[in-house]
Amino acid sequence: MLKTPIARGVALATLGATLAIPTLAQAAFIEDTKASLELRNFYYNRDYRQDGANQSKQDEWAQGFLLRVESGYTEGTVGFGVDALGLLGVKLDSSPDRTGTGILPVDTSGGAPDDYSELGLTAKAKVSQSILKVGTLQLKNPAITTSDSRLLPSVMRGAQLVSNEIDGLTLDLGYVDQINNRNSTNYQDMNVNNAGKDITGRTESDEFVYLGGTYKVTKDLSASYYYSNLEDLYKQHALNLIHVLPISEGQSLKTDLRYQRSTDDGNSNVDNKAFGAMVTYSLSGHSFGLGYQKMSGDTGFAYVDGNIDPYLVNFVQIGDFGKTDEKSWQARYDFNFASIGIPGLSFMTRYISGDNFERAGVSEGKEWERDTDIAYTFQEGALKNLNIKWRNASFRSNGAGDDMDENRLIVSYTIPLM
Repeated sequence: MLKTPIARGVALATLGATLAIPTLAQAAFIEDTKASLELRNFYYNRDYRQDGANQSKQDEWAQGFLLRVESGYTEGTVGFGVDALGLLGVKLDSSPDRTGTGILPVDTSGGAPDDYSELGLTAKAKVSQSILKVGTLQLKNPAITTSDSRLLPSVMRGAQLVSNEIDGLTLDLGYVDQINNRNSTNYQDMNVNNAGKDITGRTESDEFVYLGGTYKVTKDLSASYYYSNLEDLYKQHALNLIHVLPISEGQSLKTDLRYQRSTDDGNSNVDNKAFGAMVTYSLSGHSFGLGYQKMSGDTGFAYVDGNIDPYLVNFVQIGDFGKTDEKSWQARYDFNFASIGIPGLSFMTRYISGDNFERAGVSEGKEWERDTDIAYTFQEGALKNLNIKWRNASFRSNGAGDDMDENRLIVSYTIPLM
């Protein structure tokens, strides 16, 4: 990833791609190109509530600019293209005693720089219904998902092949050698998350591979299987079944079942079985969900450390509830106000409670989290498509974990450029 201003970087990338493609093949390449600029304003506040906390709070405010360019493909049996992701974060408010929010980097003095920027380029090739991408990747599947929950998204460097040659079947395989976190401009090796996971022998790895697929068994049922390996640290098998039962018009029952088996890969003690289930009943604009998650084995759930979202039903705003032997349940309610004539307004609240895990000085660890999201997208007028979201969360633990209250206010607006 190049540490250059966005405008200059994208201009150079576009010029390079144009010169590299023969003139006669540029028609579809240019005509199918899509470009957009997202303006993302992010305020983050986290107050630590336990006695003796190392930091009383994290509190920062920043403005993000996300430029996404996706080219079409050249003509011919094999079509070639290039994508660009330009990112710029600008500090609006911060101080050394309030850093660590994840929306701004932390420099050597403990403060946040005035701005940070990066440019990611991805070469791609398409044959029939198969697409190969090499370079900067944003991944989302049961094996690995890069986070986009702060000012700028995290990305990875590697290669990905997605194939849809068989009707109803999507095959997905990839190789990654480094990760670039959401508040960084530098690539680095990977490790395994160890927040309450009791994983030992952790060493950095520069190879993560995965292979899997999703098959649409019927129009209401899909099944997926993924195998992944973080070299020297863990191997994982992941199974997922999702079924949606239509009951009547505006009424359905969705069942989401997940199982993952993780074992060590030589340099760790990873040993975990993770089971999760989420059942959601929807009626008009209302959705009622109940979830259950259980960990078993010598360690907690294994996944790549850094800004990666684990594929767990009880991974929420703050916690993942994936500690060693932890059992947790979730109750969730969503409401879409479009059902009562207010399109663009939505509400979500959930409560998660976990127990049965060991904590230092505590016979049985217990923790809970409560989340609330309220979002509105303007539907018309001068502010059409402007989105405002408020996210609130509280987390409490009886062990060594941090007690915290958190608020995030995100205002975003996407401008189509092409």
